[in-house]
Amino acid sequence: MEEYQIDKLTGLPGKSSFEHVLFDVFDASEDGPVTLAIIDVDFFKLINDELGHDVGDAVLMMTAKILSGMPGAKAVRYGGDEFVVMFPRLEREQAFLRLEKAREAVDAVSEVEVAGKKVPLGVTMSAGVAAYPIDGVNESELMRKADGALYRAKLGGRNKVSLAFEERLVPKTTHFTVTQLERLSELAKDRGVVEAALLREALDDLLVKYLHGFRSERQQPKA
Repeated sequence: MEEYQIDKLTGLPGKSSFEHVLFDVFDASEDGPVTLAIIDVDFFKLINDELGHDVGDAVLMMTAKILSGMPGAKAVRYGGDEFVVMFPRLEREQAFLRLEKAREAVDAVSEVEVAGKKVPLGVTMSAGVAAYPIDGVNESELMRKADGALYRAKLGGRNKVSLAFEERLVPKTTHFTVTQLERLSELAKDRGVVEAALLREALDDLLVKYLHGFRSERQQPKA
């Protein structure tokens, strides 16, 4: 085990030690399952902007304490408000349950202490979960799948834990042109998400646009 570079704020290993921690986790798993989760604090920029960086730091320290306190968890501060948590010898569904408890614990926080004073606020977190070997067989695959799951958690309203899954889209060419499908595939690859997630996002935007216009027209007084 190499010595980890520790993040001074949270006391967790920092991003530069991520690969070392991951190697140790796989070593400890003894060819068993490894589950990896990417977590970040919802609307963290707003917390920093509206309440100050001292409050933001307190939120990060609180979140790090809850994440590292999960049984069997190996947590890393990956950067900013983003954390990566790994579980050796733990199946994806079991890790999901532990992360759900952590999410509930963060959601239950109603205040943080800054310079000896209690600052009231609400905090939530979102997480994406992927596991070796069912979701990926190397670091890049696991991170991509977990990041895609995190994206879906954010897209679904935040304050959620989402599992990675292989979602295969079989669109009909009568609905989409070949060029559209090719561009969709390229965009999904670049974003590291599945094509269906992008289509759902576009459909949500479309519904909001036209339903909002429809409701506005109905609310107009008749001449």
